[in-house]
Amino acid sequence: MEKAKISEVFSSVQGEGIYIGRKEIFVRFSGCNLNCVFCDTNHKRGKFYTIKELTQKINCHTDISGAKSKWLTLTGGEPLLWSDFLEELLPLLKKEYKVTLETNGTLPAKFKKIKNWVDLVALDFKLPSSTKEKSFWKEHQKFLKVVKNKIFVKAVITGRTDLQDVKKAVAIIFKINPKIPFILQPASAYKKFRDVPRIEKVLQFQEEALKSISDVRIIPQIHKFLRLK
Repeated sequence: MEKAKISEVFSSVQGEGIYIGRKEIFVRFSGCNLNCVFCDTNHKRGKFYTIKELTQKINCHTDISGAKSKWLTLTGGEPLLWSDFLEELLPLLKKEYKVTLETNGTLPAKFKKIKNWVDLVALDFKLPSSTKEKSFWKEHQKFLKVVKNKIFVKAVITGRTDLQDVKKAVAIIFKINPKIPFILQPASAYKKFRDVPRIEKVLQFQEEALKSISDVRIIPQIHKFLRLK
């Protein structure tokens, strides 16, 4: 029986990207294939669920009127580490929900298995000067080619983010589709991480990106201002 390790299932409002403020149900998967310096997620937390158990857990989340959210967001961690599980789960949920996948965009082959069941992809470009990880330019480019539309790209900006990394991300997006929205997300302080960028730097990156891409926005993590999950 297929199982996946789930950190939490909760109802809240979307706090990142182009749909901030939208009421959604979130399924946070445990585990990640990366270790970004600004990460604010405990990847060891969680318990294993079967398809049936997780479906029941998701369907329990309603608002005070008893209505369900129409949007279900898969987040993490990295949900695509559990692509075999998702391949069985998502067809069962498709009649009830529209599905957003939040992903680091490094596993395009795994995404191909579930892409027909996903309505929106929130792809987090991992700029090496921000993450202090290796670069994943080729993986990001392959991922964009698989998705093509129904997507926006986000990049976390820290005090050490290099302009050349932003230009590289912009060049990849432009080559695939210059109309893809590009979100510059200033990093938030978390535990020992304090490398928050100056707004002047983020504005400079926006100006540079707008030379090639038509929709470039600066959007911080709104849920942290609201003190929500």
